[in-house]
Amino acid sequence: MLTEEENDLLTRIGPGTLCGDLLRRYWHPIALTAELTEERPKRRLTVLGEELVLFRAADGTYGLVAEHCSHRGASLYYGFLEGDCIRCAYHGWVYDREGKIIETPFEPAQSLLKHTLRHPAYPVEELAGILFAYMGPPEKRPLLPRWDVLAWQNGHRRIDRRQTLDCNWVQAEENSADVTHTYFLHGHTMHLQGNSDGNYYYRPIEQYGFQRFEWGLLKSWRYRAGFGMGEERGGGNPLMFPNMLRVREGPVHALHWRVPIDDTHTEIFWAGFIRRSDTNGGDWNRGDNRGDETQVRGQDGDYSLNTFTSQDTMAWETQGPRFDRSREHLGAGDRGIALFRDMLKEQIEVVQRGGDPMALVHDPEKNTLIEIPDWVTEGEAPAVGTTPVAGSIDALFSGDHEIFEVPFGTARPQAGLAAGLGGRGLVSGPTRNPSP
Repeated sequence: MLTEEENDLLTRIGPGTLCGDLLRRYWHPIALTAELTEERPKRRLTVLGEELVLFRAADGTYGLVAEHCSHRGASLYYGFLEGDCIRCAYHGWVYDREGKIIETPFEPAQSLLKHTLRHPAYPVEELAGILFAYMGPPEKRPLLPRWDVLAWQNGHRRIDRRQTLDCNWVQAEENSADVTHTYFLHGHTMHLQGNSDGNYYYRPIEQYGFQRFEWGLLKSWRYRAGFGMGEERGGGNPLMFPNMLRVREGPVHALHWRVPIDDTHTEIFWAGFIRRSDTNGGDWNRGDNRGDETQVRGQDGDYSLNTFTSQDTMAWETQGPRFDRSREHLGAGDRGIALFRDMLKEQIEVVQRGGDPMALVHDPEKNTLIEIPDWVTEGEAPAVGTTPVAGSIDALFSGDHEIFEVPFGTARPQAGLAAGLGGRGLVSGPTRNPSP
């Protein structure tokens, strides 16, 4: 568990907070390009506790400025777009995309206001139909990472703004460090509904594990045969630091972002890509193979629990708007969560010392295409054009890989499994990169 002070450290993200300083060192998705049109070229946003206005300039570029005018605080959302600037509708002050005050109509010519004031503004870049913002120190600005899902060309891409969570961002991101929740939350829940969509996760779990890597935290798993599926030793499915998940969803390589709106609300963005050698770009109808993932609640207001999204949302939001981690009791299955929290605390300290936190990109050559091992299984060399990063579990993990054995019980029934273990001894605690 954490102390109340430690919990505040990791969950408070507004201006001037320590975790907020860390998160502002990264690019975050804030909107989809399709959400800004000629008819509606402005959008109000709250990101990291700051009220902002996003606008599309006449030349097709984008601006992101603090919503409240530096003059008298009126909302710039109702302002007038003029070229690449926005003019306040109250007294006509004009700001460019960098926050420079261009005009103060009713001030004397010798006024220094427009020369001495700078309105809060942040750079915006577009990639794969998503608008990203950087809200940190200008001199520390990294490159916008060209993650594989966003940069691949041969295939079909889809992007979504999914839902707004009524809870703190850490509650969603910690889930990405949790291997074992899938058995009951997804597998068992759907099994009781007669829904086979969760069968992949409803097999006996033998082992799970965790390992840090340069972009965050990798996970591993070992399943026994069940529901017509064979045994599987797998790995990947990484938590991408600080607030992302990289995962394989059937044929879809996907990225999830959990962007803090404020301390008690989180915006979910999603991008998916199906690789194809015979096409270049395009869209696909996700509803054909994923169901209605946006239907979180039923007509009675209760969580529907019939999709992965509704199940996860229930687990995250019912912890409360900002979960008090001083009341929890972690176990061995929560080792990934503990590692993620350690990374958060460590990287907050790095930023406070003036350094660069992990998982930033500054080298243009490295940023041409960043491919991530989303899902690798034992004995299966990935096909060309599918998952080119790691060809085996042993190539993906190192001696720092911690593995935990699941005891016989509800999640690992003993019947029919003992013979399959081949007489191997059980591991009572975490081990380092064993040879299963």
